[in-house]
Amino acid sequence: MTMKDDGSRSGEPASELHGDGAVHAREQLSQVSPFDEISRFASTASHAALGVGRLVAGSVNGIVHGRRPGPSDAAHEVRHTFERLGPTYVKLGQLIASSPGVFGPVLSNEFESLLDKVRPADPAELRKILVEELGGPPEEVFAAFDAEPIASASIAQVHTATLHSGEDVVVKIQRPGISDRLAPDVAILERLAGIAEISEYGRMLSARHFVEDFADGLSSELDFRNEAATMAEWFECLQPGPFGDRVRVPYVYDDLTTRRVMTMERIYAIRIDDAAAVRAAGHSGEALCRNLLLSLLDSAFHGGLFHGDLHAGNVLVDDDGKLVLLDFGIVGRFNARTRRILRQLVVDLIVKQDYDSAGRAIFLLGAVHKPGSTSKGADDLKRVTTPLSTTELGAMSYTDLGRQLAAVAKAHDARLPRELILVGKQLLYVEKYMKLLAPRWKAISDREIYGYMAGIMKEAERDRRARNA
Repeated sequence: MTMKDDGSRSGEPASELHGDGAVHAREQLSQVSPFDEISRFASTASHAALGVGRLVAGSVNGIVHGRRPGPSDAAHEVRHTFERLGPTYVKLGQLIASSPGVFGPVLSNEFESLLDKVRPADPAELRKILVEELGGPPEEVFAAFDAEPIASASIAQVHTATLHSGEDVVVKIQRPGISDRLAPDVAILERLAGIAEISEYGRMLSARHFVEDFADGLSSELDFRNEAATMAEWFECLQPGPFGDRVRVPYVYDDLTTRRVMTMERIYAIRIDDAAAVRAAGHSGEALCRNLLLSLLDSAFHGGLFHGDLHAGNVLVDDDGKLVLLDFGIVGRFNARTRRILRQLVVDLIVKQDYDSAGRAIFLLGAVHKPGSTSKGADDLKRVTTPLSTTELGAMSYTDLGRQLAAVAKAHDARLPRELILVGKQLLYVEKYMKLLAPRWKAISDREIYGYMAGIMKEAERDRRARNA
């Protein structure tokens, strides 16, 4: 439930910001001098060395006292080192937390605290930003403003406030000097990525492209007007379809939103991973998972824009059972051609189980760099994707599935586009919520999802006829 007097703005996007103020991604990062890069590299190496030293010392101490340190100890030390290295590495840590299928549950669970529990910035510096961006101190701009943040992450932190009109809001404030701190780290990561691509695994993972995407994402997040516009675009792209009334986004107050400050309605809701609270509120776990999956698929396959960070802090459930999506700093986009190929790929893999055709679709996506391996890849795809249609979600290991897919990618020199990897990560989140809220639910046999996939199949067939006409 929102705190608006009449509820009329509930779920309304910030349409006035759509397309305005968007800045080319890399323009937001500061220029880096060679001296700054060398200094930061020395500092990074020092922190890393200290982290290794603490891990070794802890190992020795543990062995002396009869306890051999395990993977959780190493993960704990890596997280602390990332925190000490600052916002760029905190952001990398958030990617680790968001990718349990890639990095494993031990490491991803350890890094979850970096999603919204980073040490808050200096209140005086934040106050200065508010004055510069909004034209006055918080006690004048707002009827009430809480200086204690309710969430604090790598790029910004969030505070609660009340407008003079009586509406409760949240205020997202960018961390002071964040651009100057991020730029040297990005320069170092770009150099390291070039070195990494000397190896087979570095080439397979497209290390340089990964860092470029990471840097572009960071830079885009430094202008909150981009996020506001993207939030509006995502909401609008779902409205023509049948799932638009099942989701909502916070209303953004344009007059209190700038490059470094964003003011949104405060929505009181439950985190989707709080299974006990979800059930106590009387919401259906199956319905929530179905709606999240369908809104993800529809926004990706039809709207061409999907949310790229569906961790539980960004997915809430309101009193009416609607999904509330927050934080559109990371999104994925598919152009029309890619959407056509993906529709065909989904039909080939899940509906038709035509693995030869699926292999050709992957080749069209530019993912396979050994054309002669496509037919052999069909057998590998069949072996890896069969569990999707035969195993209950509660018993399926998506970590193992991810490792098998990585092995197939390595064998066939496949480099999946960044957007495909990103949507795959969101499916892992959906799968996590399914196990929590509806462990015996088989998504692929659900009537509504089956109907949606049937519609996708018709569109794929229509695309095929149009190509052959």
